[in-house]
Amino acid sequence: MLENLDKLKKEFANVYGDSEGVRVFFAPGRVNLIGEHTDYNGGHVFPCALDVGTYCLAKKREDRTLRFYSLNFTEKGIMEANLDEIVNKERDDWANYPKGVIDVFQKAGHKLSSGLDILYFGNIPNSAGLSSSASIELATAVMVNELFAFHKEMLDLVKLSQKAENEFVGVNCGILDQFACGMGKKDHAVLLDCHTLEYHYTPFQLEDYALVIANTNKSRGLTDSKYNERRAECERALKQLQKELDIQSFGDLTVDEFEAHKYLIENETERRRAKHAVSENARTLVAVDKLNAGDLAAFGKLMSASHLSLRDDYEVTGKELDTLVEAAWNEDALGARMTGAGFGGCTVNLVKKTHLDTFIQNVGASYQEATGLKADFYNVKIGDGAKELQ
Repeated sequence: MLENLDKLKKEFANVYGDSEGVRVFFAPGRVNLIGEHTDYNGGHVFPCALDVGTYCLAKKREDRTLRFYSLNFTEKGIMEANLDEIVNKERDDWANYPKGVIDVFQKAGHKLSSGLDILYFGNIPNSAGLSSSASIELATAVMVNELFAFHKEMLDLVKLSQKAENEFVGVNCGILDQFACGMGKKDHAVLLDCHTLEYHYTPFQLEDYALVIANTNKSRGLTDSKYNERRAECERALKQLQKELDIQSFGDLTVDEFEAHKYLIENETERRRAKHAVSENARTLVAVDKLNAGDLAAFGKLMSASHLSLRDDYEVTGKELDTLVEAAWNEDALGARMTGAGFGGCTVNLVKKTHLDTFIQNVGASYQEATGLKADFYNVKIGDGAKELQ
C-alpha cells in the first residue's frame, strides 16, 4: 500500500509540479449482494464495500481554480473549473462527478476557501456496475470535508454525494451506491432500509467460498440506459396502489398484500415492475436471516432467484448478463446474479475456492462462445468505507 501511495504522489508531482503537503483519500467500489432496484423503491439493500476503489490525492491552491486529472483517463488531460462558477460540461466527462460534489457542498453553505489540485486513480473496472462514480464522489466528499474542516458526519457526505449525482450529473440514482462506498465495513455487508436509512452490519464469512465478480465487458452508461425509465414505471405503479393503500413505498408491502392489490395497477408491464420491487425486498430480508443463521447455500439460492426476477419482471439483464449467470449456475456456483443497474456490467458469484480456477476457465469459455466477448473475473475481498489514508 505505502509503495503504491508513493507512486501516486510521484504521479501527482509529475502532473502538478509538486507533491509537498498532498493528502491521500480512498473510497471503495461496492457490490450489492442482493436487493437490486429496491433502493429508490423504498426497500432494503444488502451491499458491501470492496478492497478496490478510487484514490484521491489533493492539495489546496492559492487561487479559486479547481484542477482535475485522472490516471485512468490521461487522454483527457487536466480539466479546470472555477469555484465561483461550477457547471456540468459534457466535455468534462468523468470530472463532472467530483465537480458536482464540490458544487453541492457550496450550495449547502460549505464554501471552499481556495481551489484545489486533485489527482484520481481508480482500480475499479469502468462502466462495470461496481459504482466507480459513487466511489469518485465519496473520495471527493471525504477529501473536501477533511481539507476544509467541515466536520460533516459520513452519512451527511453520503447524502451530499447522492445529491450531486441526482442534481448535477442528472442520474436519478437511489442512495445504495453512495451509502455502501461511504459506510462499508471490512468483512461485513450492510442491510440498509433505504426509506428510513436504518442499517445493520452483518458479518459475511465465506469460509470455503470466494466472492467473484465477473465483468461482461459490455459497458453501459446509466444516463443513457433505461434506468430512469424503470423509476418512472415504478412511480406510476405506486401511485395507483396508493389509491386504496396507505403506503409510502413498495417497501411497505408484503408479497401477499401486493398480490391482493396488484389489480389496481392497470398496465401489465408496470405491474411486473412493482412485483419485482416488492418480492426483491422480501427476498433480501430472508437472505440476511439465512446468512445470520449460517446457511450460505440458502443465501446463494436467493441470489439466483433475484436474478430471475430482474430478468423476467424488471427486464434489466440482457443477453450478456443472462449468459454469464447461466454459465455460473452450470458450473455449480452457490449463487449468481447480476449486480448494479443492469444492461451490462457485472455479475456477483459465490464460488467454492477449490473450484475457482475451473469456474473462471469454463464460465469464461462459455460466455465468449455465446457472445463473442471476453469476460474479466475478480476474486474480491470486503473492505472498509471511504477514509483518509495516513
